[in-house]
Amino acid sequence: MSFNWYPGHMAKAKRAMIEDIKLIDIIVELVDARAPLSTRNPDIEGLGRGKERIMVLNKADLADENITSEWIGHFREDGLRPVPLDSREKKGFQAVMKVIDEAAANKKERDLKRGIKNRPVRLMVAGIPNVGKSTFINSLCKKNIAKTGNRPGVTKGKQWISVRKGIDLMDTPGILWPRIDDAVSRRNLALTGSMNDEAINKDELIAELISMLKEEIPDVMNERFGIDQEDDTMGVLYKTAERMSMLRAHGEPDTIRAQEYLLGAYRSGELGRISLERP
Repeated sequence: MSFNWYPGHMAKAKRAMIEDIKLIDIIVELVDARAPLSTRNPDIEGLGRGKERIMVLNKADLADENITSEWIGHFREDGLRPVPLDSREKKGFQAVMKVIDEAAANKKERDLKRGIKNRPVRLMVAGIPNVGKSTFINSLCKKNIAKTGNRPGVTKGKQWISVRKGIDLMDTPGILWPRIDDAVSRRNLALTGSMNDEAINKDELIAELISMLKEEIPDVMNERFGIDQEDDTMGVLYKTAERMSMLRAHGEPDTIRAQEYLLGAYRSGELGRISLERP
């Protein structure tokens, strides 16, 4: 599955981040808990060297809980401050704020040793598109500040936001690196919705999704749709359309609607908590 999607506003955002990072004390990086490696931006990794780093594994409610625990240990060993979060249900924000306060206290202590007093600690929230940054920021600040949307690229410009007294936050647009050559990362980014669907081959993506679902949740697929391991991609789509009463005018199964349904059901967690990668 191939794509090459690097909109102009993302290239501009990367150039701005190179300048903005000089103003930042703490980077809060959001990744999708179902695919923490694939949804990390290597540009952010490079730009963040020497900064306090907080890794928020967002959408943890959609990922396998045991595998997420493995990722927490993995990132902690790398020197990051990892925190799982379900920003939709606002579960985990207290833990996030605790980690932010700990990182901010370290920064303030260093400032005091240099004779700097009452300087706000400055945060940057960063991540690739559609990983949940805007929802995270609105919940963190307890007000509707950042624009949100269920498609990548909603946030287009830099914003400064006061989280609480002494802590200011800079929001940045999600940025995706110019080209992803690893096939697994391409699949995971597409499945989690971290790029516009128009930029990918939908038929190839659905085939990979179905293969993954048959392997990871065979019992669920059989119980809900009557699917077994012998069914090929079109067979799965036909059975899904029939079970979900997705029929065309003459009673023929609507496989296009079945495609959209399966993809949406995975992304929303309707089919269960399924992680795409593990450390």
